[in-house]
Amino acid sequence: MSKSFNIITGLFIFTIGFGALSGCKNANTEIVSLDIIIEQKVDSVLTLMTLEEKIGQMTQVRHFYDIQKGDVTTKFIGSVIHTNGLLPGDGALDWQARFTELQKEALSTRLGIPLLFGVDAVHGQNTFQGATIFPHNIGMGATGNSDLVEKAAQITAIEAQATGFNWVFSPCIAIPYNEQWGRVYEAFSESTALTQKLTRASIRGHQGNLVDRTTVMATAKHFIGDGSTDYGVEGGNTTLTANQINERLLPPYRDAVAEGVGSIMASFNTLNNEPLHAHKVLITDTLKTKMGFDGIVLTDWRGYTKYGRNNIINAGIDMVMAVDGDLDFFQASLKSGVEHDSVSIERVNDAVKRILRQKYRLGLFDNPFPDATLVSKIGRSSHRDVARQAVRESLVLLKNNNNVLPIDKVSSKIVVVGEHANNSGLQSGGWTISWQGKAENYKGARTILDGFQKTSKSSIIYDKNATGKHFDADVAVIVVGEKPYAEFMGDVNTNTGFQLTLSEAHQNYIKTYADAGVTTVVVLISGRPLVVTNQIEKVDAFVAGWLPGSEGDGVAEVLFGDYNFKGKLPHSWPNSVDDYKGRFGPNYWDNTIKPLFNLGYGLSYEQGKLN
Repeated sequence: MSKSFNIITGLFIFTIGFGALSGCKNANTEIVSLDIIIEQKVDSVLTLMTLEEKIGQMTQVRHFYDIQKGDVTTKFIGSVIHTNGLLPGDGALDWQARFTELQKEALSTRLGIPLLFGVDAVHGQNTFQGATIFPHNIGMGATGNSDLVEKAAQITAIEAQATGFNWVFSPCIAIPYNEQWGRVYEAFSESTALTQKLTRASIRGHQGNLVDRTTVMATAKHFIGDGSTDYGVEGGNTTLTANQINERLLPPYRDAVAEGVGSIMASFNTLNNEPLHAHKVLITDTLKTKMGFDGIVLTDWRGYTKYGRNNIINAGIDMVMAVDGDLDFFQASLKSGVEHDSVSIERVNDAVKRILRQKYRLGLFDNPFPDATLVSKIGRSSHRDVARQAVRESLVLLKNNNNVLPIDKVSSKIVVVGEHANNSGLQSGGWTISWQGKAENYKGARTILDGFQKTSKSSIIYDKNATGKHFDADVAVIVVGEKPYAEFMGDVNTNTGFQLTLSEAHQNYIKTYADAGVTTVVVLISGRPLVVTNQIEKVDAFVAGWLPGSEGDGVAEVLFGDYNFKGKLPHSWPNSVDDYKGRFGPNYWDNTIKPLFNLGYGLSYEQGKLN
């Protein structure tokens, strides 16, 4: 009998013991027993590992560009991610086949340790055309509905597993201070309390019972201060005090840890000029020791090279995104660090134990391969129904003069205006199909215009650029907003071209119909509150629609009165661009800036107005 066969047999015996406990009557005893057995298995595997195998487990790469065939085996890779770039294929089975191929490589190694497969599924399995795409987190925050957030996360987990993933980099639990930040829409709210509530719901939904094949490991991100950088700069410097961090930013992380989140991603920003990736006090002393987090701390993109190399390992980072040429450099540098005593083997062992622990909790040693039976659940009608409910509940009614809403769906002549009305890419924002989003329709989505055409009993006219001059319409629904963006590309500055106001063209869409005396309703599609004070004054009704995702038809269902408005502002709404001149922009916490609309504002229909 070979040595490798003895090792695999030993792991198999542990697996049998693990499964035998599943019938325990006392749930608490069962959990404790399972945890003990997992720790025994982790320790047993760790004693068999070489330094190269340990460093391999700490390595995460893309399934394209970063590796060649055989690298998973020879470099003992522990995790693979899918990001913007080469697709595994057109269908979900193609994706499963690609990840199965890589998993087989990992299982063919001496110890046969399975891979983790991660994806930025931040509002549904948003990298796959045909999946159910939910409103971005800012819209989910507007719903305030924790049950709905949990259901959305459950669906995301199913559709992520159906495309081959067992790990998602979600939820983002930042507390945004400034709408100039390009990631405001990834977070739930400026309210710490609301973020706490929805953080728990999201993690419950994603993770459920981790060994269940329809759940995934969740990631709370980005630790910490990502949304509170000076001037809203992505990856900038955060100058908050320790008390401010403790009171405003850490509570959602405490809840995430209490909920059993499997991983936490470090942030690009610095804190008082110290990179968070290398911040031992926060990562090791606070997160791991004081808060008791026993999962994986993961870098963000190329975090090893950018933020201190082996210093980040010493600070408590467990897994490194070794992408864009970092793979060989990271592995060689960490090995040298251990051999020359600048990184302790105890620190490496701690990192590897955390990674193995999560792999056992996910049941990957028993079930390492994707489940083909889940493919039929991608984008199914019941999933889309939940996403449509999320769209309806996310809409925030800011103005409704003379009760012009709801619109009469039977006798009104309606003109729908704006390219955002008939473009699922524009209505979904960044992190949709590709990193920066799309500016065209994508498979399986329904547009806002689709909803009007489906719901109305009279004719709908579409005027894409407000050039049709349909001034005989009873109502003009003007759909305007931002173009898709993600991360630093969406920061408001001269380099990106993004601004906190509507474009001149979109302002003119509104002006054209409002000045003609047509009853005008505006739906704003944006990843953040914009300064639209003048436009709100000019029109009859104004709706914050956020980034609704694939089920844009849910907008019409509310505007026609089939459902009431339920959404409440997850952010204070700015009054003026001048409010952003300070370091923190409109700092609503100390009440030095008065918003146009307060956090939690949102109108609804009078009960008698509902159809």
